Amino acid sequence: MGVLGDAWGWLTTGANWSGDGGVWHRLEEHVVVSGVALAIACAIALPLALLLGHLGKGGALAINISNVGRAVPVFAVLALFMVSPLRNSGSVPTIIALVLFAVPPLLTNAYVGMREVDPAVVEAARGMGMSGRQVFVRVELPLAYPMIMTGLRSAAVQVVATATIAAMVGQGGLGRIITAGFNTYDTGQVVAGALLVALLALLVEGALVALDRLIDPAPSLAETSPDPGAGTPTDGGTPARTPDRATDHGATTTV
Repeated sequence: MGVLGDAWGWLTTGANWSGDGGVWHRLEEHVVVSGVALAIACAIALPLALLLGHLGKGGALAINISNVGRAVPVFAVLALFMVSPLRNSGSVPTIIALVLFAVPPLLTNAYVGMREVDPAVVEAARGMGMSGRQVFVRVELPLAYPMIMTGLRSAAVQVVATATIAAMVGQGGLGRIITAGFNTYDTGQVVAGALLVALLALLVEGALVALDRLIDPAPSLAETSPDPGAGTPTDGGTPARTPDRATDHGATTTV
């Protein structure tokens, strides 16, 4: 309880939250860098993965290339950038390193989600006269949505947690609180900084889960997606049956 008590004491000290080195300023730096990196990674990975998944070609190669970003440690990338001309570019080295780290889960999940769409549903949509664009927007994309959001949540949490390493090469963010604690042998500050990063990651995860539930296309998809084994829907949502023959009494035998 001693270390946790020291961490609580540090967090409840008002002076630690204000100023250029305070929690609010470091939190702002952390959120901005993480948000920019995640947005750039989404802009790169998602269109490519969705296109390749729709076409069914080149996805494996793209995933293997993107996984190179996982093989190289983020700290090594940052250290390399800090001995390059980019060292005087502010947060650019951190953002580039985080983009390389965020692309693989986004690309992999989105591509797999597209490829796991039931081919029978796609063929039924095409049989109903849908164009390739309509099949992509109204069938494939909604069905791949859960996997896309899983990749987004995974990438977001990883980026928020990994951005802490930027402090080790002199960049900003909540990691500066942790490194400052190490430099002054203040274990309570180190633990407090780690708790702040963990709390931020949990908040980001919770926000994305709430967003997922808000924009989930599943309810509308259940109403509009084609059923490869169904006939023409009636107003009640059940397939209309075709009369086979009528009897003399006006009864109808159906098939």
